[in-house]
Amino acid sequence: MQDLRCIVFVERVVTSIVLESLLSTINQMPGWIIKHIAGNRPMFHNQSRNKQTEIVDAFKGGKVHIIVTTQVLEEGLNVPGCHLVIRFDPPTTGRSFIQSRGRARMPNSDYVLLVRRGDAEAHSKTLKFLASGQIMREASLKLASTMCQPLEDTLLQEEYYRVESTGATVTMNSSVQLIYFFCSKLPSDEYFKPLPRFIIDKELRTCTLYLPNSSPVQAVNTEEVSALKKAVCLKACRELHAVGALTDYLLPEFGFPCEEEPDIVVEKYQHEQPEYFPEEFVYNWLSFSRLGIYYCYKISVEGCLKTTYCPNDILLAVKCDLGPDFVSTSLKNFGEQDNASVAMKYVGIIHLNQEQVVMARRFQTTILSLLINKDHSEVINAVKYSHEMQVSIGIVYLLLPLVSGKVDWCSIKFSTSQVYDASNKDIRHCHSCKQVDLLQTKDGPLCRCMLQNSIVCTPHNSKFYAVNGFLDLNSKSLLHLRDGSALTYINYFNTRHGLSLTHESQPLLAARNPVEVRNFLQKRHYKNKKESRTSHGVELPPELCRLVMSPVSNNTLYSFSVIPSVMYRIQCLLLSAKLKDQLGPTMQQFAIPALKILEAVTTKECQEEFSQESLETLGDSFLKYVATQHLYGKYKLQHEGTLTKMKKNLISNAALCQLACSNNLVGYIQGEEFNPKGWIIPGLGYDMCGNSKISFLSSNDMHTLRKMSVRSKRIADTVEALIGAYLGAAGEQAAFVFLKSLGLDIEFHSNIPLERKIVLKSEKFINVRSLEMILGYEFKDTSLLVEALTHGSYQTAGATACYQRLEFLGDAVLDYLFTIYFYNQYPECTPELLTDLRSASVNNNCYAHAAAKAGLNKHILHSSLQLHGRMAYYFENFKQPFTGPSHGWEAGIGLPKVLGDVIESLAGAIYLDSKYDKEVVWKSMKQLLEPLATPETVERDPVKLLQEFCARRSYSSSYTKAHKDGVSSVVAEVQVEGTTYTATETGPDKIVAKKLAAKSLLNNLKAIVP
Repeated sequence: MQDLRCIVFVERVVTSIVLESLLSTINQMPGWIIKHIAGNRPMFHNQSRNKQTEIVDAFKGGKVHIIVTTQVLEEGLNVPGCHLVIRFDPPTTGRSFIQSRGRARMPNSDYVLLVRRGDAEAHSKTLKFLASGQIMREASLKLASTMCQPLEDTLLQEEYYRVESTGATVTMNSSVQLIYFFCSKLPSDEYFKPLPRFIIDKELRTCTLYLPNSSPVQAVNTEEVSALKKAVCLKACRELHAVGALTDYLLPEFGFPCEEEPDIVVEKYQHEQPEYFPEEFVYNWLSFSRLGIYYCYKISVEGCLKTTYCPNDILLAVKCDLGPDFVSTSLKNFGEQDNASVAMKYVGIIHLNQEQVVMARRFQTTILSLLINKDHSEVINAVKYSHEMQVSIGIVYLLLPLVSGKVDWCSIKFSTSQVYDASNKDIRHCHSCKQVDLLQTKDGPLCRCMLQNSIVCTPHNSKFYAVNGFLDLNSKSLLHLRDGSALTYINYFNTRHGLSLTHESQPLLAARNPVEVRNFLQKRHYKNKKESRTSHGVELPPELCRLVMSPVSNNTLYSFSVIPSVMYRIQCLLLSAKLKDQLGPTMQQFAIPALKILEAVTTKECQEEFSQESLETLGDSFLKYVATQHLYGKYKLQHEGTLTKMKKNLISNAALCQLACSNNLVGYIQGEEFNPKGWIIPGLGYDMCGNSKISFLSSNDMHTLRKMSVRSKRIADTVEALIGAYLGAAGEQAAFVFLKSLGLDIEFHSNIPLERKIVLKSEKFINVRSLEMILGYEFKDTSLLVEALTHGSYQTAGATACYQRLEFLGDAVLDYLFTIYFYNQYPECTPELLTDLRSASVNNNCYAHAAAKAGLNKHILHSSLQLHGRMAYYFENFKQPFTGPSHGWEAGIGLPKVLGDVIESLAGAIYLDSKYDKEVVWKSMKQLLEPLATPETVERDPVKLLQEFCARRSYSSSYTKAHKDGVSSVVAEVQVEGTTYTATETGPDKIVAKKLAAKSLLNNLKAIVP
C-alpha cells in the first residue's frame, strides 16, 4: 500500500488539523505520511502558499500518501495516481460534489462519502448530487451533438500573418508579445537578458526593431503606417519564420529535430544482445576429421612466468587461414609478470588422417577437462563424448603438444588410460619399456614406467595428482606431521581415511596437485603465499591411485593450463579482425591492428591489462569536435543554444547505441571477465559450468553462441572507443570515414565560405594590435576577433554578433586539442590519469584564470553593469598576481564565467581565420594556458578523492546543498564508526562549494583517521 494516494475533504480548518494528528498516531498505518492543507485563519492557522505547494508536490511524487484538506483543493489539483477520495464532511453544493469527485483521476478509483446514520436530509441531498452527475453527462452529450455556427473571423479587421500548412496565425496585436517571447528564448546569462529595442522616428514615421545579436535577424524597418511598433514586430515575425527561427507553429525553434537534420528517434533498446563467436573455429567434427590438410600456428609462452616449469609449445591446427593479423603476433603482459607474453606464429600446413584427428581430440578433451574441472565423473564423460563424431556444428580445432618442435604423438596416442577410454586396449606398460616392473594400483598391476610422468586419481578423496617420479619411501616409512608427531603411512591412511594398505613394500609416488587453470588475462601482482603441503608435494601409495593419463609431463600440463586464456584471446582477436572486415571496403584502406580494435571493445569489467577507457576519451573528444564543426558550418543562422541541443541529439548515447545496433556491432563487445570454467573445450558440446550442450545460431553471416545483457551506455562508449582506435592508429580521416560508415550524417565543412557581417573598422571597438600580441597570432579577418570579444549585452550599432557561436566552436576544438595532446604526450598513462589531466585543463575556471592572467578582461566588449561590478570586485578584493598555473579546479574560482567563454571564442576565431588549422590554434592557446598539467602536477578532484578514501574504509559520505542570496553552500558529511565528521564551505556555485567542502573534510579526516 506504499502507492496509496488519498485525499480527505473536510469543511473546517480545525478538522483538517485534528484528523492529520489522529491518523498519524494509528499504528495500523505504518509508513504512511499524512499532511493537511487548509486556508489561512488569522490568529489560528497560517500556512504559506509555498508550504502548500511543497505538500502537493510531495503528494504527486509519492512522498506523502494522505492529504486532509478543505475546499481549497477541490479545483485545479491533477494527480493521475490518486485513486481514493473521501468526503469526511458531506459536500454543501453540487459544484463541490462534482469538483471533489474529479480529484480521483486514476481508473477504477473510489469516491467515498461519509453520511451520519439516520440523517435523512443528508442522505437525500447525496442522492440528488449523484443524480446531478447523470444530468450533467446527458447535457454534455446533447451539446456535443449540436452543430455550432462558425465564429466571426475577426482577422479580417486587422493585418495578420498565417502559416498555411499549420494555420498558425500572428496578428498585429499579438506580434509584439511573440517578439518578446522569441527574445526570451535566445541565449542569455546572469549579466544579460535579451530584449528587443525599438527606435521610432515620429517625424519620418519610421520604426526600426533591433533584435539581440544572437538572433538570425538583426534589424527590421517599417515606415508610413499606423501602429509602427506592432507593424515592425509583425514584419519581424515574417522574416524570422522565413529563416527558420520560428517554426511553422510560430514558436521559437528549440533546436531538435531540425527540418534538415535527420530526427534520430531511438527505438526501445533490447538489453538482450547476441554474443558473436568466430567462424574460423565453428565446424562439425566429422567433416573436420576428413579435411586432411590443416593450417597450423605455433603458440609459445615467452618471458618470465612464476613457475619452475618450462612450458612446451602448442600447435593450433584449424580448418582455414586465420588472416594477416595472425601471421606473427604477440600477446604481451600475459600472466603474473609484466615481461611474460605469448607468441603466435603461422608455421604452415600439416597433413593428418582421421585417426590422428580422433586421437588428438581425445587427448585435448581429457587433459583440459581434468585441469579445468578436476571432477572424476566429468573427465570420464568428456572422454566418452570425444569419440562421437558429431555432424552438428560446434567449436572445432586441435591443440597438439610439441616437443623439440615436433608433435608429441607418443603422449597423444598413449596418454589416455583404459579406465577412461573403453576403446583402448589393455595397456599395462608403455611401448618403449624394455623391462616390465609391475606395481599394484587401484585398477590392477601397472608397469612402473606407466606411472612415471602421469596423471592419477585417488578415489578416496576424488582428487587428481600429477606424478613426477618415485620416492625412496614405502608404506612403512614415517610421515612427519606439522605438529611434530610422526606415524607410518599405513597408520596415517588408516586413521585419516579408513584405508588399509596391503602392498607395504611398493615405493611411494612423488606427486602434487595439477597446475591451476585461471584467468591469465587478468593482471595480478604476484605475492609469496604460504604454500600447502600439496603445493610442495604429496606421497601417494600406488595401490590407492587410478591412472588417468600417461605419459604427460608437467611442462605439457602447464602449457595446457594457459591454453583457455590464450584461445579466448585469439577468439576475441578473430572477432576484432572480423569487425574490421564487416565495416566495408572503404575502411580497408586504413591499416589498424586487430589488437587495437580489441582494446576498443574490451570494457573495464573484463579486468584485463587494457580496456576501452582511454580510447573512449579520445573518441569522445573527436566526435564532439566533428559534430560541432558540422553543425556550425551547416546552420549559420542558429544560435549557440540551438546548436548545443542539436549536437546533443546528434551524438547522444541513445543515438550512438542505435547506430551500433543497426550495424550489428554489439555482439563484438567484451563485457565480462573471462571465466575459464565457462570456456568451452574444443571437442565438448558443453562448458565446465554445468551449462547444457551448446548450439550456434547463424544470423547476419555471424555465429551466435549465446545472449548477453548489455547496457546502452556501454554500447555508446564502445562506439566512441572504436572512433578513438581508428583515430589513434590511422588518423583523423580514418576516424571520420568510420563515422560515415556507421551512417552518421556529418561532413567536414572546411571548404564552405564564411558568410559574415563585416565590421569595417575593428579598431573602433578593440585594440587589434595589442590583442594579436597577447594571442601570438595575426588575424586576416579582424571582425572575427571583434566577435570573439563581444558579450551579448553589447548592443552598440555597427557591432558584430556576440561570441556565443564562436564559443560553441572553440569549446570543442580546445577539448579535442587537449585530449589528443595528453593522449600522445603520455602514452603509458592510465585511463584514470588521462581523464584527470583532461578535466584539470579543459574547464571554465582554468580558462578564466588564463584570461585574467593575460589581461583579456580589459578587452571584453559589454554593456552590463553587473558584469563590470563582478570583475571589478574580484580584481580589487583578490589581488592575485596570476603568475601560477591555470590548470586545476581551484584556478579561477570566483571569476566570471564570461572570461572562460572568451578563451573558447578566441580559439574558435583563430580556428576559422587560419582556415581550420588546429596547429595554429594550439600554438596560440598553449602559450596562454601554460604551464600545462602533467602527471606529476595534476590536481585531482577532491570529491573523487574523498569518495575513494571512504570506499577503502567502508565509510558512508553525503552532501547537503543550499543556495541563498546568490551564494551556494555545501555540507560534506562522513560517518566513521558511529562518529559524524562534517565540513561546510561556500562558493560561487554548488559545484565549487562541494569541492571545497570535500577538500576541507578530507584534510580533516586524514589528520584524524590513520
